[in-house]
Amino acid sequence: MESFVVSALKYRPSNFDEVVGQESITQTLKNSLETDQLAQALLFCGPRGVGKTSCARILAKQINKASLEETTQNDFAFNIFELDAASNNSVEDIRKINEQVRIPPQIGSHKIYIIDEAHMLSNAAFNAFLKTLEEPPKHVIFILATTEKNKIIPTVLSRCQVYDFKRISVNDIQHYLVKIAQDRNLQFEESALFLIAQKAEGALRDALSIFDRMVSFTQGNLSAKAVADNLNLLDHQTYVDLGKIIFKNDIHGVLTTYDKLLKRGIDPLQFVKGLGDFFRHLMLAKDPSTLALMELGEEVKKSFETETEPLSTDYLLDAIALINSFEVNYKSVNNKRVHVELSLMQLASLHFDGEKKKAT
Repeated sequence: MESFVVSALKYRPSNFDEVVGQESITQTLKNSLETDQLAQALLFCGPRGVGKTSCARILAKQINKASLEETTQNDFAFNIFELDAASNNSVEDIRKINEQVRIPPQIGSHKIYIIDEAHMLSNAAFNAFLKTLEEPPKHVIFILATTEKNKIIPTVLSRCQVYDFKRISVNDIQHYLVKIAQDRNLQFEESALFLIAQKAEGALRDALSIFDRMVSFTQGNLSAKAVADNLNLLDHQTYVDLGKIIFKNDIHGVLTTYDKLLKRGIDPLQFVKGLGDFFRHLMLAKDPSTLALMELGEEVKKSFETETEPLSTDYLLDAIALINSFEVNYKSVNNKRVHVELSLMQLASLHFDGEKKKAT
């Protein structure tokens, strides 16, 4: 049996051009290397799975490659030292580094120390590290990576050049997943990859992990319905079908549809949030200038343009305001099912021009 390599490892970037969604940071780092103006202490901070450690490793290799013309025979891996601060956070661990940095590299220009999860270092360890961090030997560069910048003590922050990594957009993740799916000759729907990208919440590593799971589940045929069912999400078509019932002011149809969704195990709050996104996209599709704000595939954008055509702007504004109030009040109510059902009935009655029964 051939060993399986997860996509997060198989497609890990090997150079700055392959890093997804962090163009401003990668360009700054490349410029710093070209002009030889790289700081000796850097701090990469941001959410999980957005490329901090990958960029640190790429930078570590590029630093020594830039110093020598011959790069084919040396990868300088022995000049790169990685420390996981989550399990090596004591004063003794930092003292060992302080002693090691005095020894210059035998080949290449620099020794690079990558300290991952730097916020896990104890205050005593941070204090032991301060002097070395402030005045490191010329042949040493420190790269600290953390998901919790607020836990890094100010005296360390002031000694580092800080790079803030951002969450990766849904579009960027989706486009990257398309490339991988094409590379592996998989059958896929763009909307299925969009659901995976949306579920990852800006973390590419999470998206690749979910992608691997969905490929196994669907046996290489990634359809939006199969992915939505497995991830317990609602796909675009589900909201389109629900929207048609709402627009017809069919209260009973809305209630029976919501009951079916609950039996599927859909989370009510996520359902309400998804409904808000659906009506927001209908509003954005009203004008070409706001169409670009939709982080969706081209096919889905076109479908929203068609769906929003018979709807008035006033109606959509009222619907979005109503859904927003549903979500705000959701946590404070005891009977959450009745709350959502009442909200859906109000939404289906919005701007209703038919005959209304008077209360007796």
